Amino acid sequence: MEFYVIAEEEIVIGFRFVGVDGAVAGSPDQAREAFRAAIDPGRAVRVLILSEEVSSMIESDVLDWQASGEYPLIVEVPGLHGRMKGKQTLVDSIREAVGIHV
Repeated sequence: MEFYVIAEEEIVIGFRFVGVDGAVAGSPDQAREAFRAAIDPGRAVRVLILSEEVSSMIESDVLDWQASGEYPLIVEVPGLHGRMKGKQTLVDSIREAVGIHV
């Protein structure tokens, strides 16, 4: 399975240590360009990891892609400064969707 990360430089470097390639995005234009390259059908990316900051820069593009139901699957990770205020964790989203609170 091919993973790819788009995030701040420090996060991309960390993922490279474990063998995951990626692109640094410090602006909405850089984020959008890297995102479009990652979702290109000619690439073998199956899981696209975005930092929350990058995801918020290109939120409409990300939401449109997620609604399409195509690969790559998009996963958000906290950025350098931790979880963004107001962002829901994956576990919280699943609990809300399933309706089970333990």
